[in-house]
Amino acid sequence: MKNTKVTLAPLTADDREQFILDNQWAFKYGAMMEFGECDNHIDDDGEIISRTTIEKSIDNEKSEAYRIVLDGKKVGGLIITIDKETKHNHLDILFVSPEAHSKGIGYGAWQAVEALYPETEIWETCTPYFEKRNIHFYVNKCGFQIDEFWCEYYKTEHNMPDDKENDLDEGPDEMFHFVKKMKR
Repeated sequence: MKNTKVTLAPLTADDREQFILDNQWAFKYGAMMEFGECDNHIDDDGEIISRTTIEKSIDNEKSEAYRIVLDGKKVGGLIITIDKETKHNHLDILFVSPEAHSKGIGYGAWQAVEALYPETEIWETCTPYFEKRNIHFYVNKCGFQIDEFWCEYYKTEHNMPDDKENDLDEGPDEMFHFVKKMKR
């Protein structure tokens, strides 16, 4: 398993716009690889993940956003939500630029996140059902387990990306939810 040494650099205000655009491109690229250019998972603005969702995630008071840097070049990014009281943390967004795929960058970034937050008891994340690359990454590389499949037949207690209470009206109807219980 590749473990490319990357650096996590805190997101700066002057890089925010490019971070959002890079994030949207990475998600759109994954959908286009799966479904082609005529993809009904893309919203009216032509995006898989909206600017609003990314901005809300960045601006959440418990969130931390980072750029993934390899050899001085920005090759991705991630946003995590840290709950210091419960020690149940959430990986909101993780993306690697498509031209940097399959180089161990995502795994290196995840290892860096775990090293930054060793007190974490549980990590959670989710991904759309069609993102086979992500599902493989979380389960087979990072050690997450799928604990729920969100779909029309299953109602969850978790906040889904299309959660109306959080003013989000996007995302696929079917998602996998992952949990990683950290060993102590």
